[in-house]
Amino acid sequence: MSGSAPLCIRPPRAADAAPAPLDMGGGGIAVRQTHLERDGRPWFPVMGEYHFSRDRPENWRAELAKMRAGGVSVVATYALWILHEEVRGEVRFDGPRDLRRFVDTAREVGLDVVLRVGPWAHGETRNGGFPDWVQALPIAHRTDDPAYLELVRGWFAALAGELRGLAWGDPIVGVQVDNELYDQPGHLATLRRMAEEAGIGAPLWTATGWGGAQLPARAVLPVYAGYSDGFWEEAETGWPAFGRTHFAFSAMRDDLTVGADVRAGLGAATARDSAAGPEPDPWPFATCELGGGMTVAYHRRPLVDPEDVAALAVAKLGSGSAWQGFYMFHGGRHPIGRTTTQESQATGYPNDVPVTDYDFFAPIGSEGQLRPHFHALRAQHLALAQYGADLAPLPAVIPADPRLRASLRGDDRGGWLFLGNHQPAAEPLPGVPGAQVRVELAAGAVTLPSRPVDLPAGATAWWPVRRVVGGIRLSATAQALTEVAGPDGPVVFLGATAGVPVELHVDAADARRVLGAAVRDRGADGAVALSPDAEPGPGCEVRIGETTFVVLDPASAAALWRGEVAGRDTAIVWEGSAWFDGGLHVVAPAADATLLAWPPLGDLPAEPGGSSVLARHAIAADPRAVTPIAAPRLSPVTAPVRAGGSAGRLSAPTDDDFAALAPARLEIPDDVFDGADRAILRLEWTGDAIRLTAGGALLADQFWSGRPLEVDLAPHRAAIARHGLEARAFAWDPSTRVHVDPRVRPRADAPVLEVTRAEVRSERIRVLR
Repeated sequence: MSGSAPLCIRPPRAADAAPAPLDMGGGGIAVRQTHLERDGRPWFPVMGEYHFSRDRPENWRAELAKMRAGGVSVVATYALWILHEEVRGEVRFDGPRDLRRFVDTAREVGLDVVLRVGPWAHGETRNGGFPDWVQALPIAHRTDDPAYLELVRGWFAALAGELRGLAWGDPIVGVQVDNELYDQPGHLATLRRMAEEAGIGAPLWTATGWGGAQLPARAVLPVYAGYSDGFWEEAETGWPAFGRTHFAFSAMRDDLTVGADVRAGLGAATARDSAAGPEPDPWPFATCELGGGMTVAYHRRPLVDPEDVAALAVAKLGSGSAWQGFYMFHGGRHPIGRTTTQESQATGYPNDVPVTDYDFFAPIGSEGQLRPHFHALRAQHLALAQYGADLAPLPAVIPADPRLRASLRGDDRGGWLFLGNHQPAAEPLPGVPGAQVRVELAAGAVTLPSRPVDLPAGATAWWPVRRVVGGIRLSATAQALTEVAGPDGPVVFLGATAGVPVELHVDAADARRVLGAAVRDRGADGAVALSPDAEPGPGCEVRIGETTFVVLDPASAAALWRGEVAGRDTAIVWEGSAWFDGGLHVVAPAADATLLAWPPLGDLPAEPGGSSVLARHAIAADPRAVTPIAAPRLSPVTAPVRAGGSAGRLSAPTDDDFAALAPARLEIPDDVFDGADRAILRLEWTGDAIRLTAGGALLADQFWSGRPLEVDLAPHRAAIARHGLEARAFAWDPSTRVHVDPRVRPRADAPVLEVTRAEVRSERIRVLR
């Protein structure tokens, strides 16, 4: 854009949103064409998927609290029929199947619930979640065949009985029937009616809308998907073309490729919908499967980066999303019952996925790990919790300008400006020289930045344009994150955009009392552009009237938390792992660290060096947090090459293949478990496929994709002490056709199998109040 005029956006006049033509609502929830409302106020849900049956019940409360601390307000979960009724007539809701306990726990930690009841679910589950006995019956599955509906009636009755006594809408705000059903709109309507007749009710009924799905009129709210890569693509595919669409601002909601490997008739759907092009839908743009990461199949193993997840989420916000839903937000493990439950070629699918591994590289891993995209997304979700009611009704205005990807969610009074200059490493976007946007408003134009800047490659932004932030009408080249009551008035936390100087544009009347900033420009609209005196960081404070703006650098913005500590609304800057549940639960770090808080934490003395708002607290290291162990010695044997399944794709090594390998023992010191809530074994390795066992029982497995293998050993302490821990693994075959990201794919002429680092990370929790 260097040397050219700013990109210009002219938003429409402000207008009220009409009701959506959907037969639902209730429980204080209403559906408008642009957004949802709750108790008469715009409501912007943030939904994260976490499958209760793919984790241990003793973990549920802490993991749900972590999700809540990450800004998730709704947990979505599958009730997988195959796990609850393996044997016909024996319906179980015990142990990890205890749906009622999970729902009650979600409510206790402050989460709403969307329940995905099937009967067919997919979720990389055998038979799509049908019990084997259902799958084997000579009936027309997933249709209105009376014989099939009679079975479904029993399943819905069992679910309704388990949830009897709950006030629908508290906490279950939505129900999804079936999943990825494209050509049976009448059947979806039947399933909703049957669920309601059984006693299952909710204010919202949803159905997956991607793939050109035909949905029953007025009966369900379509929810959409968006992934940066997909394990379901062919091994020969590089970065899939659909990925590009999800990093650009667009009116297109559908993605015809998700689940295409198991969907019949894709060609007809593609021709019909691509010819029609994007059309405005008379209901809000809602998502349920924004890729929180990506799982792997044997033949194809994507390597999604944390930055990809965060940038895709910003792209959807700028495209008009009024409901951010992530799949998965919390990883898990495929349960093993009478048999394994994962999707496989042996059970009619084109793909072999791991027997247990369903970590998904989610923001929260299967072992409770908080990953970088958990923190990046938390910053977005803090902003949605604070400003989502303002954002939700605003339409997206997306200029067709090749110079800069930009969008304004707003009207002629102002709004929120989104910039997106990130794509995955396979096709990164270059920097944009001379980036600048001019927004034409009724009260005059706002230009951000006031002088052109070079927007770096990979940068994303979400800036206010004449929005009331902390009582100040603000335009800024920084993201408004959240607001708390401070010692002398409102405190607003802002996050700087990498490579862009921070400017705060305020009305001239507000600029009369400013501390900590200098005047940069005076605009023709009467606004004053201020530049902070200090570099962004926890100590960068600008006082405008009674409001204090704390301008954080990008790393500190990703370390910002907000939650209740001992009954006090508290803002925290902490780069480690934590969650709120009465107090602040902190995982003791491996090295001494500093935590910043407002108000100060009562349990810890405040140290010198804090700002006027944030107090400094020292968090002592846990000297036993990381225990190196000897790496197992594995022989570089390659797996047999086979192909199978409905698409003739490469097949994973079998149980017999693994049994033929010589095991390597891992020596785990018993003291790693002492006082630890978790003891996570971490193996940094290169190879093909690996399994860990204790006494013949499979604890974990993984297809190598460049990521370490991580598994919590604490639940298996007794078995490890009795039998020992063993690893069996196959080497990377240099001639393989398996897709692994070129950034990590071994460049070797001989088989590769090595563990370069092995350690146990013991998590010991300290509760601060």
